Amino acid sequence: MALTVSIDLGYEFEVKAAFNEVFDVLSDVPTSASHFPKVDKLVDLGKGSYRWEMAKIGIAQINLQTIYASKYVSDRTKGSVVWTPVKGEGNALVSGHWKITEKKKSTSIVLQINGELSLPLPAMMKMVVAPVVEKEFEKLVEQYIDNLTKRFGGEV
Repeated sequence: MALTVSIDLGYEFEVKAAFNEVFDVLSDVPTSASHFPKVDKLVDLGKGSYRWEMAKIGIAQINLQTIYASKYVSDRTKGSVVWTPVKGEGNALVSGHWKITEKKKSTSIVLQINGELSLPLPAMMKMVVAPVVEKEFEKLVEQYIDNLTKRFGGEV
């Protein structure tokens, strides 16, 4: 029996760094991932695909670990980095994109993440577990953005 939790997050922010610097960091998955908190292991699966193995988190007497893989495609001329789920890897399907836009003295960044996390829990626990999992993921993504913002010299 499994419980599915859906995640849908969107963020927009502007940083002081130039477009090329921002694109270089966000399009290089290991470099970008190094700013994401609680990544236990990032495994290069080849052909632009990576498996993310997150650190285990504890919720009451339950320890959960999110593992997923995504395939990344970058396009400098469009200012985009897009990732799509790799099925059959882990317990989650995660997709999303970065949209990076050059401004006169800054770079605008849009982040969209969509995910479905399958947890080995009875469905009746969804009302209790889903909000906790959603909040934890949101906190991790916000810390990731804070870390990237610092890397890029601060927000405009």
